Amino acid sequence: MLYHVNELPRGRVGELRSVFLLFILLFGAPSTLHPQPSNSYTRYIEQYKDIAIEQMQKWKVPASITLAQGLLESAAGQSTLATSGNNHFGIKCHGWSGATIYRDDDRHNECFRAYPSAYDSYEDHSRFLATGQRYKSLFSLRITDYKGWANGLKAAGYATNPRYAQSLIDIIERYELNKYDKARSYDKFMVDRARDASPNGQPLHPIYIYNKNYFLYARRGDTFRSIADEVGISYRKLARYNERDKRDVLAEGEIVWLKKKQSRAPKELRGYLHTVAAGESMYLIAQRYGIRLKKLYKLNRLTPDYSIRVGDQLRLR
Repeated sequence: MLYHVNELPRGRVGELRSVFLLFILLFGAPSTLHPQPSNSYTRYIEQYKDIAIEQMQKWKVPASITLAQGLLESAAGQSTLATSGNNHFGIKCHGWSGATIYRDDDRHNECFRAYPSAYDSYEDHSRFLATGQRYKSLFSLRITDYKGWANGLKAAGYATNPRYAQSLIDIIERYELNKYDKARSYDKFMVDRARDASPNGQPLHPIYIYNKNYFLYARRGDTFRSIADEVGISYRKLARYNERDKRDVLAEGEIVWLKKKQSRAPKELRGYLHTVAAGESMYLIAQRYGIRLKKLYKLNRLTPDYSIRVGDQLRLR
């Protein structure tokens, strides 16, 4: 049922406060038009945690250590080495016959390894540790001993920064990355995605997960066809998943869902009512929460010809 602001039952306010705060933490203020991961670190973790888990199962390097090193060495994926060379771990060219990129570090214009994809960087990092003689003792530690691994990496000379080990530990504990050291499975789609090389030298669209679905943000000039070519999904299906025409040019920042949307919002938003803001439509709201438009109308007992008003309250599940 649709509510207006002044019709919200007073008894629900306390009950909804915790849900509202959780929503703010995860996706920003409700006035935004779509879900937004909260900062560059959480976006990076969401993007690469499954690769770290996959690498842990293959090479026995703790996922928490891999993620913390990736975050620290690549500035959460925003460093020149990461954006131009897919190098997330600052590994230099010693013993390397592949592509290279040059960057000032301890010395001017040093040689660093460059990779076709982020996955290749993660794989080479794991191999670098697992086959390097100087890191051999680390693999006798428990895979959940992230402090031992952090201190061992510093002692073995992975980095010259005297606070390197503590920096890794601080990142792991702040973002609770050690929970991934106990993971038994990972999202294969996200791992396969990281194997993709950037088309025409352009960076891939980051992919996020929300409401049991994957989404990305459109860039200027994107079409369903251009995105489909990148993600390997039929552009007709992609348009259908987003309830649009396959020939549409997408607006910059617009959400594009990569699978069929759900019939309702996540269970964490049970009881939460979306307040309609200026400029919003039922379609934009449906896109924001990953809900099929028809289902959003049905949840609120509305017909498609209803014109929502600023301040209306919409049920999401």
